Amino acid sequence: MGRIQIKGAEHPIGKIFSDDFVFRIPLYQRPYAWQREQAEELLDDLLTFLGDGSDAIADLNPYFLGSIVIIKEDHRPESDVVDGQQRLTTLTILLSAIRSLLKEEDAKGLTQYLYEKGNPIEETSDRFRLTLRERDAQFFRDHVQKEGHIENLKTLAPETLKDSRRNIRQNAMVFLDRLVMLSEDKCKRLAQFIVKQCLLVVVSTPDFDSAYRIFSILNNRGLDLSHADILKSEIVGKIPENEQDRYGKRWEDAEEALSRDAFADLFSHTRTIYRKAKPKATILSEFKEYVVKAVPDPKRLIDDVLIPLANAYADVRAANYESAAGADEINRLFKWLNRIDNVDWVPPAILYLSKNQHAPSALKQFFCDLERLAASLMLQRATINQRIERYSDVTRAIENKTKQAPTSPLQLTPREREDTAHVLNRDIYNFLPKVRSYILLRLDSALSGGGATYDYDAVTIEHVLPQTPKAGSTWELWFPDVMTRARFVHKLGNLVLLTRRKNSSAGNYEFDTKKSSYFSVGGVSPFAITTQVLAVSAWTPEVVARRQTELVTCLKSLWRL
Repeated sequence: MGRIQIKGAEHPIGKIFSDDFVFRIPLYQRPYAWQREQAEELLDDLLTFLGDGSDAIADLNPYFLGSIVIIKEDHRPESDVVDGQQRLTTLTILLSAIRSLLKEEDAKGLTQYLYEKGNPIEETSDRFRLTLRERDAQFFRDHVQKEGHIENLKTLAPETLKDSRRNIRQNAMVFLDRLVMLSEDKCKRLAQFIVKQCLLVVVSTPDFDSAYRIFSILNNRGLDLSHADILKSEIVGKIPENEQDRYGKRWEDAEEALSRDAFADLFSHTRTIYRKAKPKATILSEFKEYVVKAVPDPKRLIDDVLIPLANAYADVRAANYESAAGADEINRLFKWLNRIDNVDWVPPAILYLSKNQHAPSALKQFFCDLERLAASLMLQRATINQRIERYSDVTRAIENKTKQAPTSPLQLTPREREDTAHVLNRDIYNFLPKVRSYILLRLDSALSGGGATYDYDAVTIEHVLPQTPKAGSTWELWFPDVMTRARFVHKLGNLVLLTRRKNSSAGNYEFDTKKSSYFSVGGVSPFAITTQVLAVSAWTPEVVARRQTELVTCLKSLWRL
């Protein structure tokens, strides 16, 4: 058997989507899964790197999209994608969205990166640069890759689509909504930047086993887990030799206390504290540029920056702050922050805690405000760039000691309070699972006086009024109008918490049976929000409307909206 060759090369997207490659997503791959946040993050990054200037595209700094792993034989374009499906698919959607907004001649220029047109004289068929899994391939061709069809996605109801197709539609809508706000010239420059200056490293091998091994190595032993080791060598190495062992031990003790992965994350958070912007290069290079240059004395960097931040990060992650007074409430706030669906709030959190370890009263107020801000940004679905910018402003306020000002970025503006309150009146159940769980658990905690803990093996959300009531049931008597049911069914006022797995058959029980056999054990529920329902004798639109108002009012009071 000949030796398997592994090749790696960097290519611009114009080369990636050319005759050199014909990408196919194998059947064993998972469906397309990128959602709105990942799509917006990609577009935000590209627009940031493109900038607002008029410099030649070739003179702009390139944007690195990472690496993909493919199975490909030499001199043949067919390429099975082992790793990289999400990026290739999203880039195709983005190029198609841009094409729909360009003049016909410019749009034709983009089509060649989506598919090669067939030639009836030569009896050749269209050849698509990327073919999704069989069940989604034709949908993707018809609605994304072929000209003039992406706008038709707007007419498709999301609830009628499977997850992968719903994600394709949603991300196409995200791009179309954002791009239409740009000038046609800016859209054209963005397309040129993607094709010429966006780079991917293609790692290829003709053998599945070796391709999968490469994929595993890239995902499990990547460079992002080793920057702490490199920095340790460089920083501790600059300390006088007779003190290196002591500082090396301090470094290792902090790493052990946090865990290796969390310690690596600490350098990213520290970089953000000093850089106050989303990274445009590697964590390693930006840590050197913005942190090491700001604190060039290696001993002071360890003593006054890394160790205090590591200790603060350990307390926040484990909710293990200790103080003579106020520690319980502060740790409860840490637990809530750790349930937020992103970690962008961490840099200002650990910076403030590291500077105010012995001021529990100030810590309580700060973290109460930070949790409120984090929850509001999460509910409003702020993009990653918006979150990083806001939390960087909070970091500046901490450094400038202006966080207490009424106009501090730590506080919500009147418009933000209004928008957050508006979100609470939407169909909460249709939110992302982590977001809707946060709302329900935070509300339940407020209803129970703030001291409730949620360490159950399973916490699920259930409807009181079923999504699909049985014909002839009491539910239809109480909610005879389909539109009324639709208006209330996914609202906060119609939801409860359970400590068991969802049971689809139990979800359609009559109200009394549901209360006694599904919502409680022996007539008791550990959740205040569910206990409220147990005390109600009938579940009518008036009851749900009243409860909706009461629950939203409770959250508005909690978050000072």
